[in-house]
Amino acid sequence: MMLLRIFIALVICTTAALAFHDNTFAVFELREELQMRVFNLWELLQQLEYVTPEQRVIVYQEIQDIREQIQTIIDELIRLDKEQH
Repeated sequence: MMLLRIFIALVICTTAALAFHDNTFAVFELREELQMRVFNLWELLQQLEYVTPEQRVIVYQEIQDIREQIQTIIDELIRLDKEQH
């Protein structure tokens, strides 16, 4: 009975590994990176509530940098998806 459970687990793991994209790990990493950038963007937007006018300029620049990073990640995710399909 234990051998049957091990065999079933092995079949499930093998099927799951083969069923995903060739770039599964790359997509996972990019999604994780995207999530972190979105969190950073929210934090910067919240900072706008209490920063001084001098600091506001810096926060605006950081927001622009994060937006560009987010767009780059999205472009890469789209490229990987098109490559797979």
